Amino acid sequence: MDHQTFRTTLEATGGNNVGIVVPDEVLAGLGRGKRVPVVVTIDGDFTYRTTTGSMGGRSMISFNAATRAATGRAAGDEVEVRLEVDDAPRTVEVPTELQSLLDADEGAAAAWQALSPSKQKAHVLSVADAKTDETRQRRLDKVVAALLGG
Repeated sequence: MDHQTFRTTLEATGGNNVGIVVPDEVLAGLGRGKRVPVVVTIDGDFTYRTTTGSMGGRSMISFNAATRAATGRAAGDEVEVRLEVDDAPRTVEVPTELQSLLDADEGAAAAWQALSPSKQKAHVLSVADAKTDETRQRRLDKVVAALLGG
């Protein structure tokens, strides 16, 4: 089956982290093993993409701060969760300035392509979150240096 629906309580997992425990039978019902790319729908009206993972021997899905803010949900709240296998390619929108730097350096571009979408996204967010042009440029330089092993 390519989707599963269940009710659960959002669980605090330490610090400011909250997660969704995925029951073993739900994970098995997706038919893809332990790390499954999924589209998560919360209470039928908020959807996001992620991958199931393991924490403390249990299958989990992150319910990060942005998701909590968007849904108005927190640890201890009961939610309906729909998981659908996500076979769509994972892509990250690269800011123009970063793309220009990648286009100018074949080694950096190759290293970028070798990164997982989640690592690409982390780099993109660090650049996008910069408040000043100077910080943005410093972060762009840092991304390229990291890609080149520096």
